[in-house]
Amino acid sequence: MRVLFGKRIGRGPRLFAEVNRTELTIKLIVKWSITRSLADFSSNIHHLSFSTTTIMSLPQPAVVSVDEKIAAFDSVPLFMKSLPDDVASDPAISALQNLAYEGTPDEIAQNFKEQGNDYFKGKRYREAVAFYSQGIDAKPADATLQEALLCNRAACNLELKNYRSVLTDCSKALSLNSHSSKAYYRSALALAALERYEECLDCCDRCLAFDTGNSTVATLRKKVLGLKETQGKKRREKEERLRREQQEMRQLQAAYKERNLIILKSPKGTTENPYTPRFDPEDPDKQTLMFPTFFLYPQYAITDIISEFIEDTPFVAHISNMFPPQAPAPEWDKDGEYVDGRLVVYAMTHRRRLLKVGKKMTLREVFKASKAKEGEPVDGLELKDDCLTFVVVPKGEIEQKWIDDFKNMRVHIP
Repeated sequence: MRVLFGKRIGRGPRLFAEVNRTELTIKLIVKWSITRSLADFSSNIHHLSFSTTTIMSLPQPAVVSVDEKIAAFDSVPLFMKSLPDDVASDPAISALQNLAYEGTPDEIAQNFKEQGNDYFKGKRYREAVAFYSQGIDAKPADATLQEALLCNRAACNLELKNYRSVLTDCSKALSLNSHSSKAYYRSALALAALERYEECLDCCDRCLAFDTGNSTVATLRKKVLGLKETQGKKRREKEERLRREQQEMRQLQAAYKERNLIILKSPKGTTENPYTPRFDPEDPDKQTLMFPTFFLYPQYAITDIISEFIEDTPFVAHISNMFPPQAPAPEWDKDGEYVDGRLVVYAMTHRRRLLKVGKKMTLREVFKASKAKEGEPVDGLELKDDCLTFVVVPKGEIEQKWIDDFKNMRVHIP
């Protein structure tokens, strides 16, 4: 049998709860006579007698489904699953609500504690938290009862992963009883979940100092020692990884300067480029770099990217691989002009100088060629968003037209 408590008139919102059905039924009959019809029936039943014929002649009840019978209970306060909108108009419900707050603060708190326990056993932790909270709000005088309510609420919040609330309640419980093993244990569980292992171990040690036989706390302590060791190992590995990354970044910056590179970043500070310059892993001395490199074909506004252009590789190695003479032309090369041997590569410096790249030249040699002459402002190739850029055009008329366009653009750019 379920008894529902909803909003109590004059005292703010309350939750629904289960109470002792026998005790409640007796109180209802004695105090409010909500089963008066049942009492009237009981007082007259001894004066009634029925023969078999009489019973058979009585009208038979209509056939009602099980669902309809269960739904009918929703109109009976003892079986309601939710309260009607106008609670104040139903004296029976108001009477039921008042039962939860009869008695001393300790009795009221104990009642809510028992209800919270029932919900906790049913793994309905949020409802259980609400009942324990109402028990705490009743301000019981019994310190042991206060401690139990706080520890029980902490147990619910552990299940709900509200670890800060667990620590708060356990701290209050320990202020009432400094030897509360449950408060120490639940604090330790919350701290372990937050990966605050030093504090967790401290809780375990404090508990075991007076509760030496507590195997549960001892087991937790052993487990946390292992977690702490693993955490320390991960932290050291992370620190070492960051140290190596920072060291490599310093080495890269020095290498960029040595190669006369001008570092540029997009205004937004982000780029979709998944590649970055790095040292050649096959060079243990870290003297050779690999660069993501764009090849631009301005005639068709097409771009290719070489994800790892090793700086000691000649350009012809990539051009011959991308445009071999015997292979079909790319779809975008309508006139079949992009063929190894018919192409020329150009590099543009930061100060808008144009460098013609010989097919046997390497990136390292282009870096040297891009250096400004003595007495002139610093110059070099641009490393924009971690990528180098070169222009590839067919020799002859198309090449000359692109050079003229570049020079005209350079004149108009301040």
